[in-house]
Amino acid sequence: MADHDHRVAFPEALEAFLGRTDELKVVLGSQAAAGVDALGARIREGLAARERGDVLGAVARIVEAMRMLAELASRSDAAEGPMLRAMAERFAAALVHGTVAEAREHAETMRVRSGTTLIPRK
Repeated sequence: MADHDHRVAFPEALEAFLGRTDELKVVLGSQAAAGVDALGARIREGLAARERGDVLGAVARIVEAMRMLAELASRSDAAEGPMLRAMAERFAAALVHGTVAEAREHAETMRVRSGTTLIPRK
């Protein structure tokens, strides 16, 4: 990964998350649909910033998205709400504090709990 030093190190988890936003709408309820769409837009902006080599922009957008998720989860009466909120808050905090390993760990936890299978890129 040395040739990609400028990039946020865990885009696959975010891409998998984006692929499952419809499921998130079901979990959080129809009242959260617009918020989930905005959350998805923020993650796409973060991934686009990453591709441009804009690490600060990528981190800012992804942190904003995780905070949006935490807020959506806290407003939801879904059983998964508290767990989603806690993971999103921890992920955002890890990114803000620059602990990429911890952020990667939280991203992996979210991926595993979502049931997503990660297919390594070639």
